[in-house]
Amino acid sequence: MKKKTNYNIAVIGATGAVGQQIIRLLEQRDFPIDKLKLLASSRSKGKVVAFKGQEFVVEEATPESFQDVDFALFSAGGSTSIALANHAVESGAIVIDNTNAFRMDTDVPLIVPEVNLEEAKKNKGIIANPNCSTIQMVTALKPLYDRYGIERIIVSTYQAVSGAGSQAVNELLNQTKQLLNGEEITKGILPVGSLPVKKQIAFNAIPQIDVFEENDYTREEMKMVRETKKIFNDSSIKITATCVRLGVVSGHSESVYVELKEDYDMEEVVSLLNNAPGVKVVDDPSNQAYPLATEAAGKLDVFVGRIRKDLDHPRGINMWVVSDNLLKGAAWNAVQIAEEMIKTV
Repeated sequence: MKKKTNYNIAVIGATGAVGQQIIRLLEQRDFPIDKLKLLASSRSKGKVVAFKGQEFVVEEATPESFQDVDFALFSAGGSTSIALANHAVESGAIVIDNTNAFRMDTDVPLIVPEVNLEEAKKNKGIIANPNCSTIQMVTALKPLYDRYGIERIIVSTYQAVSGAGSQAVNELLNQTKQLLNGEEITKGILPVGSLPVKKQIAFNAIPQIDVFEENDYTREEMKMVRETKKIFNDSSIKITATCVRLGVVSGHSESVYVELKEDYDMEEVVSLLNNAPGVKVVDDPSNQAYPLATEAAGKLDVFVGRIRKDLDHPRGINMWVVSDNLLKGAAWNAVQIAEEMIKTV
């Protein structure tokens, strides 16, 4: 890609939750755009989306949609990415993909700008966005990994229903109304739309996100394991995850326990986190200050609190990590990659 004053951008999945956030961020951050093309499935063809005071008509995404496109930001589901991403690359675009389609492809860099931006330069046309829960965890752990090394991670996530799409959000809201009104609960989406058994999410916690794999871990849990090793380029890290869906609309929270390879000083740990790009420390137990999903919503940073020494392991640290799953966990990470790419052209 040649250095330009302005770039042609295509957003694929423009009417979805992440796509809408991408469009909003491109406008808010005044990304240098020459032409904007909004693409989606045939169901959304013809819808109108506002951008910088203009109205843009959503077009159906096809293999021919990417002529003269510089960046194609995909967030329309893995099957769409598999079908169309390589057509975008062949047309000369750099694809930034928000789905699971290419994350573990050895030829595709898996990028969190605060962690491994240099790997993005090795792209062969496609750059993958990691899973939302992985992004916020590795952003928080990056300064500790660089300083001390990491031996083991045990993470439990408490994930918002918006990570499962707008239909899941509607299900949570509808079930909440039904419960408060003493009505029968209707269940049709969670935990996994494609599976026959459905669970109540309102006022509940469901310890299943995505389908179970042969090892009895869910695909979401194994995404965190595999993606973390790839992002840090370190297969020696021991990782185990338990991913839980909560009746929260927006914002993923994580309890992260990490065992470092070297002894640490807690003041230095807090200082490293305070100075880490994209990280905000909110940690004052005496004043009940710690990150909350409700307070992280709408913000671009990863928030870290409840930082404390483990009681039994001399190199163990516990922390609480919170971020807006649709922003840093998806849309912002993608736009951020594009911003960094045009700086290095």
